[in-house]
Amino acid sequence: MSTLVIARLTFFEASRRKILLAALALGLVFLIVYGLGFHFINREMEANMGPAELQLNEIRNVLLMAGLYVVNFLTVMMTVLTSVDTVSGEINSGTIHTLVSKPVQRWEIIMGKFVGFAGMLTLYLLLMAGGVISLIYLRSGYSAPGLWQAFGLMWLNAMLLLSVSLLGGTYLSTLANGVLVFGLYGVAFIGGWIEQIGNFMPASTSQTTTNIGILTSLILPSEALWKRAAHEVQSPLVAALGVSPFSSTTYPSDLMVAYALLYGVAILALALRHFSRRDL
Repeated sequence: MSTLVIARLTFFEASRRKILLAALALGLVFLIVYGLGFHFINREMEANMGPAELQLNEIRNVLLMAGLYVVNFLTVMMTVLTSVDTVSGEINSGTIHTLVSKPVQRWEIIMGKFVGFAGMLTLYLLLMAGGVISLIYLRSGYSAPGLWQAFGLMWLNAMLLLSVSLLGGTYLSTLANGVLVFGLYGVAFIGGWIEQIGNFMPASTSQTTTNIGILTSLILPSEALWKRAAHEVQSPLVAALGVSPFSSTTYPSDLMVAYALLYGVAILALALRHFSRRDL
C-alpha cells in the first residue's frame, strides 16, 4: 500500500514539473511537423508512383521507423531528465527524511518512485508512438507488422534506463548521476551504430564491429532493444535488403532481450538494496 501511495505522489509531482510540460510541448511540435511532412511526402509519392502500393508501403515503413526512432530518443531523454534527481536531489535537500521518518520501508520508497515514473513514461510513450502510428494510418491506411512488440521493447528500454537512473541516484549526486546515465547510453548508442555500419564492410571488419556492438550491449542493452524494436516493425523487403538507416540484416536475439530484462531487474534490485542500507 505504501508503494502505491508513493507511486501516486511521484506521478503527480513529476506531472507538475516544467520539464514534463516542455517535453509534452516539444512532443506535440514533433507530431505536427512529422504529420505535415508525411502528408506532403505521401501525396507526392502517390502522384508520381500511382497505384504501386507495394513500393509506397516500403517507403511508408521507412518513414514510420524514422518517426519511432525519434520517439525512442525522446522517451530516453524524458526518462533520464525526469528521474535523475528524484533520489539524489531529495537526499541533498534533506526532504528524504520526511519519507524515511514515516512507517514505511525504504525499499517501498524506491519501488514507489519506480512505479510512479513508469506510469508517467508509459503514458508518454503511448502518446508519442501512438501519435506517429495513427498519423501514418489515418493518412495512408498503412499499418506495419509487429507494432505491439516494438512498443513493448521501447517501453522496456525506458524501464531499463529508469532503473539505472534510480541506482545512480542512491550512490551519486544529481550531476554525476546524469553524466553516468547519459555516458552509458552514449556508449551503447555509438557501439550499435559501429556494428550497423560494419555490416556493410568486408567480413573481417564486420566481425570486429559486431563484437564491439555486442560488448557495448552487455554494458547497457538500450541500443540492442531499439534495434530489435526496429526489426519487429520493418517490412520483409527492408529486412531482406538491409538498407534502412534504422535497422539492419542482423538484429539482437531473444537471448539479448532476456538479458536486457534481467539487467533491468538486477539494477533495480541493487537500487533497493543500497538505499535500504544507506546512512541518511
